[in-house]
Amino acid sequence: MKRLFRLIAAVCVALAPLGLKAETVSEIVFQYKAWEVQIVGFDDGSIACVAQVREGGESFSIWSDEREMVRLQFYSDIWEFDGGSADLEIQIDRRAPWTLTNAELYMQSVLFDIPDTDVGLRFLAEVMRGNVLYLRNDRGDDVQSYSLAGSSASIRALIDCVDVLQGNPSNPFQ
Repeated sequence: MKRLFRLIAAVCVALAPLGLKAETVSEIVFQYKAWEVQIVGFDDGSIACVAQVREGGESFSIWSDEREMVRLQFYSDIWEFDGGSADLEIQIDRRAPWTLTNAELYMQSVLFDIPDTDVGLRFLAEVMRGNVLYLRNDRGDDVQSYSLAGSSASIRALIDCVDVLQGNPSNPFQ
């Protein structure tokens, strides 16, 4: 699978200098149950990997790049945010809820960076073991739920994708 990731990353990097970076390019590199993993080349020449579950106009995504920054994105085509932030609650199955403070509200997305700490790793491990993720507002009211069926294999594929990006840096001075 890493060979496929390397090939797609190389294509994304090769297209950038040709002036073909006017739009975002993505390729599905892994699918399992409700989840898929994509490698995404952005119009600024950057590349990231995303594992996501979608249903209708709703999605829950986990983004990462060669710096290993991990960002959660909750998206709904009915949301319309003018910026700002919100405190959220996430619960996976019947485990204790997680509190996300100062999640960024941007257009139709809620974004939150996962810390590169043991807490962040525990959260991702819980997602991998879970069945359903519940998104709630800071009062504990249900906003949306997402299937975690296939998340374990997909997060492993996301990690493989990031490993490939790290071995193929676009900045020769890193």
